[in-house]
Amino acid sequence: QVQLVESGGGLVQAGGSLRLSCAASGRTFSRYAMGWFRQAPGKEREFVAAINWSGGSTYYADSVKGRFTISRDGVKNTAYLKMNSLKAEDTAVYYCAARTLSRVGVSITEYDYWGQGTQVTVSS
Repeated sequence: QVQLVESGGGLVQAGGSLRLSCAASGRTFSRYAMGWFRQAPGKEREFVAAINWSGGSTYYADSVKGRFTISRDGVKNTAYLKMNSLKAEDTAVYYCAARTLSRVGVSITEYDYWGQGTQVTVSS
């Protein structure tokens, strides 16, 4: 069993930046992909970014491409999401997820473990 804990959320003005962290604990796997999703009130959870097991491939939703950067530290079992040029529409609860497959996924059904989420609020 794997536990994921997100941190780094908060309130930021439009145009600002935040860095989210996702720390994994418990049983770990040497080959797994990580992803970030977000969910605004009344909306479906949506894909934001993903990174494969080696960190060599990354994928982004069109809405965040060029502004967000996903990365991972294999030694620390931690994934990161650097968010720049934040917009009001980025306001949501951000969730970290992991899957026991080496390749990335863009659907919530493709992930096996989920964190509890961290709130990101962007004021205009």
